[in-house]
Order: sequence, then structure tokens, then C-alpha cells
Amino acid sequence: MVVLETEWWSLLLPPEWVAEEDEDEDGGVVIGDSDGVGCIELSELRHPRGTFAEQDTRDFAEQQGSEPAWQACSLGQLRGVSRSLVEDGAAIREWCVASGPLLLYITYSCDDSNAGMDDAAVDDILGTLAVNPDL
Repeated sequence: MVVLETEWWSLLLPPEWVAEEDEDEDGGVVIGDSDGVGCIELSELRHPRGTFAEQDTRDFAEQQGSEPAWQACSLGQLRGVSRSLVEDGAAIREWCVASGPLLLYITYSCDDSNAGMDDAAVDDILGTLAVNPDL
């Protein structure tokens, strides 16, 4: 396993998954598997003066769309909401989770014909999410 670490969070990656910084202006991290089936994208928000409340994750998630409904979830040390959908030929899983001053918006997407193929691996990877203890 490889440790992927940022200033705010870390997670473990199996050797067949590779991470790189997103080139977009909002930054983030993109994680892809070697077989090219799908990718995980992580974007972070930092609370300027405190901590994110449970309602903050729901409010942020609702900005991404309300159908299908968001369900309570946890990923490693983070708590929030998640959902799965198919849109424009893509199978998409989304999470909006927070801990303290950190909120992560995470997506996994793949072609809808590959839906479910990487679910166990994605769940294992995201289950290792840990928040930097110095926050």
C-alpha cells in the first residue's frame, strides 16, 4: 500500500491505483486504477473559522443535486452523506463528508457498462481516509 498524504488528509492506495493533482483551478486529487475503468476525484473545502456541522455537508451535497436522495455515510474518520446515480452514460458515486474544519467532496465515476466493477476497491480505499491530527 502507498500512503497518499495532503496537508489535511491521507488515505492508503493499493499499488494498482495512482494519484495525481488535478490541473483544474480548484485543485484536488484524481486517483485512477491501472485498468482504466474509473477514477476517484477528491476536492476539499476548509472552514475559515471553525468546524463543519452535519447540516453543512447536507447543504453542500444538495447543491450538487437532490435526486437521487443523499444517505448518511461515513468514510474513515469523516461523516456525511453519499449517493449513487447514472447520468449521461456514466455510473457515479458521490460523497460529501467532513471532520472538523475539513469538508471533502468525492466522486467516483466510470462508464455505466462498468458500474459496480470497482465498488469494493473504492470502498476499501475511501475507508482508509484519515484527517490530519494537527487540525
